Amino acid sequence: MAAETGDVLLEPPSLDDGRRLWQLARDSGLDVNSPYAYVLWCRDFAATSLVARDSAGTVRGFVTGYVRPEAPDTYFLWQVAVDSAFRGRRLARRMLDRVGARIAERGIRYLEATVTPDNTASRALFTSFARARSADLSWSPLFDRGHFPAENSEQHEREDLVRIGPLS
Repeated sequence: MAAETGDVLLEPPSLDDGRRLWQLARDSGLDVNSPYAYVLWCRDFAATSLVARDSAGTVRGFVTGYVRPEAPDTYFLWQVAVDSAFRGRRLARRMLDRVGARIAERGIRYLEATVTPDNTASRALFTSFARARSADLSWSPLFDRGHFPAENSEQHEREDLVRIGPLS
């Protein structure tokens, strides 16, 4: 289901959006998965993901996530990216609010994500999201450098788990 919020249309991704998600992840400095993963994401997880399209239909932001198989009351937010030309417009928060509403409608009670300790923007985004919903927020260590491949462990910081909920 699509929802217009100001300068963008928020809707589930289509299969054709995969390459743009990959480009946005790369250009945003996120950990980039293979292009195949983004195309597959748009096929298999479109119902739990979201893109923001400008008036020309170009994808300017995305949120990818899924419902955890071992915890069906929990949504795991995988990545959030916003095109540099659309930063400063609260697009990440608008996308997160839309995803939050969609998952709460499905009876999902918790949202989780991982964030590196130095990512102050993401930490503020999740804190603000929890506060707006009067939901509990907790942070705990999840992945340390040793969980990542040896050739990447020096580059990859630890990832803390943020858990927000229950959502209403």
